[in-house]
Amino acid sequence: MRFQAPESLSEQIAQHLGQRIVTGDLRPGERVQELKVASELNVSRGSVREALLILQRRHLVEIFPRRGAMVSKLTPDLVNSLYDIYIDLLCMLARKVLERWSGQELMGVMSQVNEVRLVIETLENPGADAAEKVIEAGFGVMQYAYGLVNNPFLEETLENFRPAISRTYFVALGHFRGELKQTDRFFNELAHAALEGDMPGLEGVIQRFGDHQRTQVLSILRAQGVA
Repeated sequence: MRFQAPESLSEQIAQHLGQRIVTGDLRPGERVQELKVASELNVSRGSVREALLILQRRHLVEIFPRRGAMVSKLTPDLVNSLYDIYIDLLCMLARKVLERWSGQELMGVMSQVNEVRLVIETLENPGADAAEKVIEAGFGVMQYAYGLVNNPFLEETLENFRPAISRTYFVALGHFRGELKQTDRFFNELAHAALEGDMPGLEGVIQRFGDHQRTQVLSILRAQGVA
């Protein structure tokens, strides 16, 4: 049996600030002031400081001596580094699922995928609210896979990438209206490859969608003049 400890106050603050960064409410390069956040949330500066250290580990903020914390900037190097490792980790998760389970045992994957596709079908226009719902449903598929694989190290590593990946998806969805359809196609192909036990096909689906998202984000950064 696994026991989940209640989230610490610092983790709750980190999630709150992280969500503001992911959705663009806090912009790249914007300073995150400890005193202001502490006052707004009615918490201690120490708790905010610990939360910022958590966000630094998740690559959402940078902390500078005597300058404090600033929202990290998305750069091409950062995006490439992120997708290089994230795609490989997702492929590893997929391989572990198919090594342990097959056929009807994977019908739960289809159920989770159908939930994602249902969310997408109910969304008329892309935007912050749409992205949040799709991201939450998409990570529901991953969390189901975690339970099948039962590898706490792989789970923790992938979950630590969640804020950074969510941030790039928000960027892509905000600029490309067809991104929801692309996401729907990805999850549909993912489920069918899994049910057929097609390992090369499953890895190919993940690689193509990851590269697609990477390309979308990099094109946006180029258009913004980000070097």
